[in-house]
Amino acid sequence: MLDELKFVCKLMAGTLAALWGLEIVDTLVFHGLLDLFGIHPRSTFGLIGILASPLLHGDFYHLLSNTVGLLIFGTLVLLWGRKEFALVTASSVLIGGLGVWLIGETGTVHIGASGVIFGYFGYVLTRGWYERKLLSIIISVVIAFMFGSMLSGAIPGLAGCGISWEGHLFGLLGGVLVARRLRQSPATQGQ
Repeated sequence: MLDELKFVCKLMAGTLAALWGLEIVDTLVFHGLLDLFGIHPRSTFGLIGILASPLLHGDFYHLLSNTVGLLIFGTLVLLWGRKEFALVTASSVLIGGLGVWLIGETGTVHIGASGVIFGYFGYVLTRGWYERKLLSIIISVVIAFMFGSMLSGAIPGLAGCGISWEGHLFGLLGGVLVARRLRQSPATQGQ
């Protein structure tokens, strides 16, 4: 158990160090130009952003806001397991990114890790429902009580100006789909 906690701490610290290092380089060396590699809806070039956008942030405040969510929700998912963490991360990046690319407003550029954060949030929020184990249900209820207002960030008109509700919505969907799929697969039955 102690080894797993060390791994979780190292992975989260490494992830955050990489994100902060990239933002420092983007700000000091490239003067924010790396942000152009975000998602440009329905643009061929914008497809690069599906994978790049979670690594890019508009400024240090944007990254600081996402750091808190990554620490809370990313750590919770990772504590459940490395497989879950990898699947939720990949699903949130791909489903979130494709959703933004398909329905995002033309002429906009979407960046930030919040779609992945919403994926982790969606997974933690719905895992109790799909798994139906007491501890998972308790965690889901506590998360819903403490952070349920986050859901407004995935609703058009409520997310706020300049915030990608599309990324939040589709990232959330990515996390929920993994929770549903993992709890219904034969390999996880009886665990």
